[in-house]
Amino acid sequence: MTFPTEFRWTSAARSDVGCVRLVNEDAVLNSPERGLWAVADGMGGHAVGDLASEMVIQSLSTVSRSDGLAGVIAEARERLLHVNDELRAEASRRQVSRIGSTVVLLAARDGACAYLWAGDSRIYLFRNGRLAQLTRDHSHVEELKARGQLTAEEALHHPAQHLITRAVGALDTLDLDESSVALADGDTFLLCSDGLSNEVSEAEIASELAPGNCEIAAQRLLEIALERGGRDNISIVVAHAEDVLASDRTQVNPTI
Repeated sequence: MTFPTEFRWTSAARSDVGCVRLVNEDAVLNSPERGLWAVADGMGGHAVGDLASEMVIQSLSTVSRSDGLAGVIAEARERLLHVNDELRAEASRRQVSRIGSTVVLLAARDGACAYLWAGDSRIYLFRNGRLAQLTRDHSHVEELKARGQLTAEEALHHPAQHLITRAVGALDTLDLDESSVALADGDTFLLCSDGLSNEVSEAEIASELAPGNCEIAAQRLLEIALERGGRDNISIVVAHAEDVLASDRTQVNPTI
């Protein structure tokens, strides 16, 4: 037997300069009414990273809400390819090697979510008491881990920890990964820049996401990252899905 689904979304976002940086080069998109969320992290150490991340988010914020999930992702991909071209042209105009930004986008339609990304900003899914990282970092350290040349613990302190291999604006050709996941009642997603994931453990993330309160979780995760030193800009989007019809089905009716 199959049941219909109708998901209601709540979400919250935080973006903070941190305790060390002078400029916040992160940007976020928090649009639960349109089923769109994103985090972009301007490339540290390169020119005007804040411009790059803002261009990425502005472009994604105008993605159509009327198409199905495949159409939304296709449009988002097209827009990011266009931003990539614009950033390459801007870097040439300014006579710098690159102006770039990571990106991670989550889109929801009906009973599913799709996501695409480039760089080391991440999406996590908390479901049934377990936290899973949905994205795989596009980074030099991640490549070393995949080849068995680094352990997860060694990766945390590796000198190339911040060296990413993909970003919007980094190269003439932008390579984006994408995937999708079917939704379940109570799913909670976390989108974040590495300013959070480098400071806060997965166990701590799971603990804060478990209650399903987006505002409290986003604020607490930001506070933990700042308490640890806030060495980078910190951006967080927490989105929670509730299957309204599933909730109705679980109610007890003593008259039946």
